[in-house]
Amino acid sequence: MPIVFLLYWFVFNKTKSSQNLLLILSSYYFYSCWDWRFLFLLVFSTFLDYYTGIQIEKSNNDKTRKFWFWLSIGINLGFLGVFKYYNFFASSFATLLSDFGLKSTPFLLDVVLPVGISFYTFHGLSYVIDIYKKRIKAEYNFVDYSLFVSYFPLLVAGPIERATHLLPQVKVKRSFDFEKAKQGLFQFIWGLVKKVVIADTCATYANAIFDNYTHMNSWSLILGAVYFAFQIYGDFSGYSDMALGMSKLFGIDLLRNFNYPYFSRDIAEFWRRWHISLSSWFKDYLYIPLGGSKGGKSQQIRNTFIIFVVSGFWHGANWTYLAWGFINALYFLPLLLRNKNRSNIEMVQLEWNFASAKEILHIVYTFALACLAWVFFRAKSITDAVLYIKRVFTEGSFTSQYLSNERYNYELLLMIGLFVIVEWNNRFKEEPISGKNSWLRLSLAVVAILAFGTFSDYKEFIYFQF
Repeated sequence: MPIVFLLYWFVFNKTKSSQNLLLILSSYYFYSCWDWRFLFLLVFSTFLDYYTGIQIEKSNNDKTRKFWFWLSIGINLGFLGVFKYYNFFASSFATLLSDFGLKSTPFLLDVVLPVGISFYTFHGLSYVIDIYKKRIKAEYNFVDYSLFVSYFPLLVAGPIERATHLLPQVKVKRSFDFEKAKQGLFQFIWGLVKKVVIADTCATYANAIFDNYTHMNSWSLILGAVYFAFQIYGDFSGYSDMALGMSKLFGIDLLRNFNYPYFSRDIAEFWRRWHISLSSWFKDYLYIPLGGSKGGKSQQIRNTFIIFVVSGFWHGANWTYLAWGFINALYFLPLLLRNKNRSNIEMVQLEWNFASAKEILHIVYTFALACLAWVFFRAKSITDAVLYIKRVFTEGSFTSQYLSNERYNYELLLMIGLFVIVEWNNRFKEEPISGKNSWLRLSLAVVAILAFGTFSDYKEFIYFQF
């Protein structure tokens, strides 16, 4: 990134075309560093949507427009289905047959899941759908369109961008803006704090507890769910902050993906603040086309369950993700039935009164619901998730339980508490570093990154597997 940054502003800064060409070549190199063989898949998907988008726009015949539209949709979803879901369906079908006494040996694909395929596929799908619906015009500059799909800060884990937001920015020459670059640096560093200091530290304890849950008491299991909740939040929102911050260094704004979701007062507010780009994608391209909230309650309930279950399935080919989506739909149902799903739009503000105490209880309750659902997201199987939760309520010991790698358990809880306080006090900003004493805050953040990064043995980003 530093090399590209210097080339971008000091060598390729003369024209928009040279800036975009550098970024697209850098993006392809970045993706190739993972596995160069899958670069073909990314380029082919990009060219497919670029070409079909032009054909859809140029055609005056509705039948021809539909042909190109469904060709793009079918091939994109076909790639996603083969690489991500084929083995799941084949194995599940074989298991179903065995339940009826029929033996079968399914043919499974021995192929790795291409990193970022769910993200860049959704970029292309939204672009083609928007052209088909005549919301946008097709892009005729292949480099510009390729950059929209493959821009390296968002390529492997989002946010899921829209052509209406990102394409206009890549079609104009960017000039260096020191204030934007400074904001980007602050956001990037805070993303690293979330990842290295919070997520990677929590991962060590969460993994130990989930991997040994059959020997854990209630208190340890509760801690395991809380640790994973902060792990996945620090990991994914940290990546998103790093992507947004890095992009600002190149003069480009990406869609905000997280807005302090653990301060939500109900599950509807939680989903307006968690993985915002995916939630809004499903709302615009699945929920609304299904009828949205226009029909009766039965249709609204059906549509709600569809988008939550599909959202769960988007995350991976495992029954645990489907269960996680279904559970969140169940959480959402009472709000929908009482027309309370749009109650908490603005960020919570507290005062010294009874109403604020009630708000705090709602935040704690919503966080507890999220942690319960995260157990299914983290568990290897639905059976493991159910047994994990069962032990929370049956292994009634709430004493501190020793684990060989839990020597700093109380210190970790203290660090999580400090992290929550920092985020709470800065919840009306994109990141907590900017503002008064920003350079002191930046220095403390860098020290924390260096200190914890030295000892962290967990490096992977969770959402790379999706």
